[in-house]
Parts: sequence; structure tokens; C-alpha cells
Amino acid sequence: MGSYLIRRVLQGVGSLLGVMLLLHLLMTLAIQLNGNPALAFFGERVPSKSQLAAVEERFGLADPCYDQPGNPCVGPFVKRMGDYLTGDFGTNHRGREVADIVATAAPNTLRLFVIVTITWMIAGMLLGSVAARFRGRAPDHSIRFLSILIDAFPVFVMLLVYKFIVTVPVSNWMSDRFGDDSLPALLFKPSFSPEHPWATVIIPGLLLGLAGAAPFLRLVRASQLENYNADHVRTARAKGLGDTHVAAYHIVRNSAIPVITAVGFVFAEALAGAVITEGMMNIYGMGGVLWDAVRGSEVSVVIGVVTILAVITIAVMLLVDLLYAVLDPRIRYD
Repeated sequence: MGSYLIRRVLQGVGSLLGVMLLLHLLMTLAIQLNGNPALAFFGERVPSKSQLAAVEERFGLADPCYDQPGNPCVGPFVKRMGDYLTGDFGTNHRGREVADIVATAAPNTLRLFVIVTITWMIAGMLLGSVAARFRGRAPDHSIRFLSILIDAFPVFVMLLVYKFIVTVPVSNWMSDRFGDDSLPALLFKPSFSPEHPWATVIIPGLLLGLAGAAPFLRLVRASQLENYNADHVRTARAKGLGDTHVAAYHIVRNSAIPVITAVGFVFAEALAGAVITEGMMNIYGMGGVLWDAVRGSEVSVVIGVVTILAVITIAVMLLVDLLYAVLDPRIRYD
């Protein structure tokens, strides 16, 4: 296990460097083709050459390679990697440290992800298990139809419908009936409230969780169906074990390997969805910060936040690999 862990960590570091290099090249090309993002610092004002040069130096955009389309700008990339190793992730256009921005925004994203994870795990496992248990019958057909229906509505469409059609009348009705600061009114508040962070992320988290649960429950169903007629399941039933015991200990557990594999992919999908969710619901989280940084052409913030999200994703993938041995004792890494 130890040697495998070391290999996977090294592979993760290599993957992270690859992601950061690709991100650097894309951002460099965007700057070379679309113009200097340092101009966004001045808004509508036209800066002098000295002012523009000062801002370029401050945000690491002074290198002449940014004016040469096709130049990979290796020098700025190496310098950025050195800064990251010292914990310096740069600053935004207002001079605020990216690390400080992330420290403030991360708790809100964590709250959202707690609700998302609980939602898609419970909904996916429960509905997928029910669909497998009643294969070919009404519950199975209904659940599969529901999953396809959810897939047909992208996250941003669900959020648009929720925010601009559902929240306003429901929130007003709840406020009139229970008061502005009541839990029902806060649950359907059209945007995030820093004073009530948990209450105002529950519904967006449920929507994002349901979007992730749709493909997850189909995988759970397919994985469990493979085990319903397996030899070990027939043997357990022949011994007189009840359906509940057989399902819990012989079907669900032995179907967990492909399901755990999907956890990493669903997590990555949730990260992408969080950018849209936080941006549309005005949640000051990692996704919301990235949303605003892209709109404001804040290169340092975009690269810094994406790097941190890549680290989190790689760590989750490593944890998923290690869970295989816990769920299936036959798996050994050494």
C-alpha cells in the first residue's frame, strides 16, 4: 500500500503540473489574442503608459511574450510555480491576496458541497437500489424516466427557472405568512445571504445534487443488477437469509466498486456545476469567485482558484482509489 500511495501521489503531482501548464498556455493565448487584461484595472479610464506599466508589473503581465502570439511564455510560468511553492497565489485587481479570498469563500462552497453530496448520495443510492429491486416494473420505469427528465434540464436551466419563476412568489408568500427571517422564507430567498449561509444554500444544493444524482442512480441500478443473479447472492438466499440482509450485505456492498469510481466523476461534475450555481445565486464561494474573476479578466485569481480546485479534485480521486481496498478485500496494491 505504501509504494502504491507514493506512486499515486507522484502521478497526482504530475497531473497537477499538466493542468497548470495547460491553464497557463490557454490564458497566455487568450491574452495574446484578446489584449492586455491589465486594462480592466482602470475600468472606463484610459491609463497613461507609466500607469499601465506599473499595473502590468504588479500583476505579472510585463513580460513582452504576452505581446507575441504563439509564444508559450515559459518564464512567467516558472516564476508563478515558484511563487505558488511559497504560498503566494497573487492578488486581484483591488490588491487583495488570492489566498485570503479563497479562505473567505471556501466555507460557503463547503456548505454547498455538504448538501450536494448528501443529496446525490441518498437519492442516487436509494432510487438506484429501488429501480434494481423492481426491475422491469412500474417503480423501475418511473425512476429511469425521472433520471432522463432531470438530465434533459441542464443545471443552469433549473437554476433560471428556480430563481426567476419560483423564488419570488414563494419567498414573498413565505415572508408574509412566517416573517422575513423565518426558515421557510430564507429557504426560498432568491440569492445568498451571508447572515444566513446554511439556510440560503439548501435549495441550490438540492438542485445541484439532484442533477448529479440522475446519472449516478442509473449506474447504481446497472451495478446492482449484475449482482442480483450472482452465485454468492443465490447461495445467501438458499441459506434462508432475508431479502433485506441479502440486499444490504451481498448486493449493495459488492456493487460498490463501480459506484465509488463514479464518485470522483460526480465530484468533478459538481465542481463545474458549483461555478454556475454560485455565480447565478450570488453565493460568495469558490465558484462565485471564479465566475467574477473570469468576467473581470483577473488572471491571477482565475489561475489560483483553478489550481486549488485541481488539487482538491486530484485528492478526491486518490481517496477513491484507496477506498477500493476497503470495500473489496481481494484488491491489493502491493
